[in-house]
Amino acid sequence: MIERQSSGIKYFKVLIGLLRDRQAFLEEITQGIRLPSKIISLLVCSSLFLAIYGGIIGAYHSWMQALSSAVKLPALYLITLLICLPTLYFSNIIFGSKRTFGQHFALVLTAVSVTSVLLFSFAPITLFFLITTNNYQFLILLNVVIFSFTGFIGISSLYQATSVVLEQDNEGSKTRRKIILSWLFLYAFVGSQLGWTLRPFFGTPGSIFQLFRDREGSFYLSVLQAIGYLLGLR
Repeated sequence: MIERQSSGIKYFKVLIGLLRDRQAFLEEITQGIRLPSKIISLLVCSSLFLAIYGGIIGAYHSWMQALSSAVKLPALYLITLLICLPTLYFSNIIFGSKRTFGQHFALVLTAVSVTSVLLFSFAPITLFFLITTNNYQFLILLNVVIFSFTGFIGISSLYQATSVVLEQDNEGSKTRRKIILSWLFLYAFVGSQLGWTLRPFFGTPGSIFQLFRDREGSFYLSVLQAIGYLLGLR
């Protein structure tokens, strides 16, 4: 029991180190210092925070949806990372990067970790509106805003992080900056579509529990429909 507690504290110390002194944290990634420890710690902490937020939004429907969303939300971010990471790694390698796959993995995990911490910080606000309103479309749009905001901050932090590391590799650095910028759009696009594929996270009021829904429409069409509903256009 004591060993588990000390391990948990160790994981959170790594995350706190990232949040408090990002420059030093990134410098250690650049030098390859304790990469396995950093990767495991960021995976554990980000998965926990995302699971908590997923459980909260799923509780709007039922305890089964809460459990499902607690699993699916961390899966959404990590699967998106695994889908897109090889593209980032090999593109950078082709244009002169000397960084290892582990260093790229750790860098992208810093963005996921920042996003997960921000989502966790929004959890009390989301819980408040879940308790005080039954407007499903409003809750959907509220979370679209929250996910968009936290995702933007996470992606921005990733761009800054990769820029710091790129300063160590002069060859082809300008090209790699363009690659990273394009990759960030790809990451956001894949993530939003994967989130649509893994839905529901809330669960439609009055419906039975569904682990997954039929693949129809798209994430962006659903957002437009929700906006139209709130504006009385439908």
